[in-house]
Amino acid sequence: MPESTPLRDFLEIPYDKLEEMNLAAKQARVDRVPTHKVREERMRYLADEKRIKAVTVCFTDLEGRLHMLDYDKKFLLKSADNLTFDGSSIRGFSQQHESDLRLEIDWPSFYWLPSDVFGPGKVLVFGEVLGRDGTPYAADMRAQLRRYTDAMYAKDGTICHAANEVEGFLFKGKDAERRYHETGKFEFLSTGGYYHSLPGDPLRKFIDAAAEVQRAMGFQNEKDHPEVAPSQFEMNYSYTDALIGADQIQLYKLLCRQVAAQLDCTASFLPKPVAGINGSGMHTNMSISRGGKNLFWDKDGKDNLSSLGWDFVDRILHNANDLCLVLNPSVNAFRRLDPHFEAPNQIKASANNRGAMVRIPYGNERSTRVEVRSVAPDTNPYMVIYTLLRTGLEGPVGKGDDNRKERTRFLPSNIQDALRVFKASRYIPELLGEAAAERYADLKLAQAERCPKALGTLVKPAEVQFHHEVTNQYLWSQF
Repeated sequence: MPESTPLRDFLEIPYDKLEEMNLAAKQARVDRVPTHKVREERMRYLADEKRIKAVTVCFTDLEGRLHMLDYDKKFLLKSADNLTFDGSSIRGFSQQHESDLRLEIDWPSFYWLPSDVFGPGKVLVFGEVLGRDGTPYAADMRAQLRRYTDAMYAKDGTICHAANEVEGFLFKGKDAERRYHETGKFEFLSTGGYYHSLPGDPLRKFIDAAAEVQRAMGFQNEKDHPEVAPSQFEMNYSYTDALIGADQIQLYKLLCRQVAAQLDCTASFLPKPVAGINGSGMHTNMSISRGGKNLFWDKDGKDNLSSLGWDFVDRILHNANDLCLVLNPSVNAFRRLDPHFEAPNQIKASANNRGAMVRIPYGNERSTRVEVRSVAPDTNPYMVIYTLLRTGLEGPVGKGDDNRKERTRFLPSNIQDALRVFKASRYIPELLGEAAAERYADLKLAQAERCPKALGTLVKPAEVQFHHEVTNQYLWSQF
């Protein structure tokens, strides 16, 4: 009998080659290679590479959930200009009577995937949402961030850089968040704490595996380690252009969840899944450059930050309460803003005080930046980076330097107060657009009304069950 021929031959690329390919694609984005050239190159690659079966097209809803559609490769090559989906199925998107929305592929944001994590024969690309008439969709914050940063660059070559420190927890068992309303608890995998993890223990195995996937996808990793709380992790990677940085946050959370599931665990990005220990944040570092020069650096400035940098900080501090719901988008997020656990609830800037909303890390001509610490990991990353960038450059400003000297103010302590300030703000509709701001407020109100008003000392099942990154249609419909 002749040897049988394998029935399938799908693309599988070694990790070192993946890293090389993804870094080249990332550099093309940084160099702003024209989109039409990248599109031609990618379409030709897809047509020629017979081992690819499907293209995963990703988009993000208003609250920050990542959605993925797998398109048959042959279909996508014929129909890339006419991709549609049902927007009424996405919370915060269109109503049923206006349900048809379109997807436009952002070809430069193309990723080759590790086949042992995502499956063989697939590649991934980000998309942007359009209305039926082909115009940008108001609730698509990724497109809003891209348009704003493109306009900055077109005007005078200004570039915004971003780097995010995304913390999370690793819990025993798959779907631990979705089962929380049944169990009422999360089970730690490790209780070691900061840096305390043996090479072969489950938390370290997860971190090592997830970090390898990040490297393969071109994240340019710097360091990774267990965090302060039990079973908590953080993996840091290099700063990059703002839009790439926001895409990487979505991929970071996706790959962490997938790697954890393969280990029969859950990677959770709830800001405070367990009371009485440190929560998880997403410290957002930003800087502005032009012509290769970091415009936030000034060796003679206070904390080596330039006047532009301090103006950026002042505008964020002045508008801090208005922005709080964007940076902390869930009932659970307000548990984290507790000063007893190094939480940044003070509306002030400091080089050393980790309770301050904004920190000025020690840096040099290359690394000087502004770090906004009051950002939760369950945010919409495109909305957050766009909001901080535009506010820091253009937002209403108060009394200038006095903003840093006046008595300490505090961020709202619960979602109801943050929502009230958000809805009363004159600045928010101008920033996000009236339609997006109104829909966002409605979504946050729906979650708040399903949860106890007082946070109390215990995490309530409802704040997990009705969390925007956890919920499913079945549970919501039972309310």
